[in-house]
Amino acid sequence: MQGPAKLTQLPATAPIEDLLAAYHRDGAVVVKRMIGRPTIDALRTAADRFAEKVEAGVADQGMGEQGAFFVGTRTKRFSSLGLLDDAYFDLLDNEVYAAIADAVLLPNCGSYWVNTAQVMYIGPGETAQALHRDADNWFQHVVPTWPDTPEVTISAMIGLEDITEEMGATRCVPGSHCWSEFNIYEFDVETVPVELAPGDAFVYTGKVLHGGGANTTADRWRRALHLSFVVGWLTPEEAHPLDHVDGLVGRSPRVQRLLGQHSYDPRPHPGGGLWLRHVRPIEDQV
Repeated sequence: MQGPAKLTQLPATAPIEDLLAAYHRDGAVVVKRMIGRPTIDALRTAADRFAEKVEAGVADQGMGEQGAFFVGTRTKRFSSLGLLDDAYFDLLDNEVYAAIADAVLLPNCGSYWVNTAQVMYIGPGETAQALHRDADNWFQHVVPTWPDTPEVTISAMIGLEDITEEMGATRCVPGSHCWSEFNIYEFDVETVPVELAPGDAFVYTGKVLHGGGANTTADRWRRALHLSFVVGWLTPEEAHPLDHVDGLVGRSPRVQRLLGQHSYDPRPHPGGGLWLRHVRPIEDQV
């Protein structure tokens, strides 16, 4: 296995071809200033306000007692971010992330939707998270031949403030998406920290090994936001339609689709429609 290298950092204005070349080569790329500062400031303010009500260590990602080990005992996590501030919908409409996700996921599906959007505040004294692949949620059941598996999910860890290694910056193993063996958890491999400025995004494939870093500071929280997409024929982690029963009136068609308000149309790929709704005219469903 090849040792890690420093991840490529490119500005959000870089050609999409350059962003994708780094992404496919290393399994990840850091996109500088991908999210505008007004959106970041609004999300940070809303997240800070809500985080005051959240107890560290209560999230379990649906894994029960095992989940506490995985998500951290000194980390605050919460989702349903569209209920906190409208800036969340601006985030979903980000053109750079949309271009990367389209290029990565659409070859394998007719459309994709939000897997989860989750605030992750790593507290002082938190230990490093176990290395994992985000696609583990589905690979356990559908993985055919590793590493020649289709891209089913793409993620971005977005800085809501300056994030340093000491604060718990996400760790990554560049190139691990191409390893010949699956090796879900690797404890002895070398990692590189992904330090971010506000609005920077660590965009990575669901097949690359990564994990939250240890927060070795005495009193600083690592404030970041995770946003991931998944192909439309898989079940996402977050139940978005339960949060937006009003149908997201006035939001862009992309936001409505990403949050489960449109049916899944597999075209141009084979297969039938999923997530159908028949309370509206058929032309409005897809």
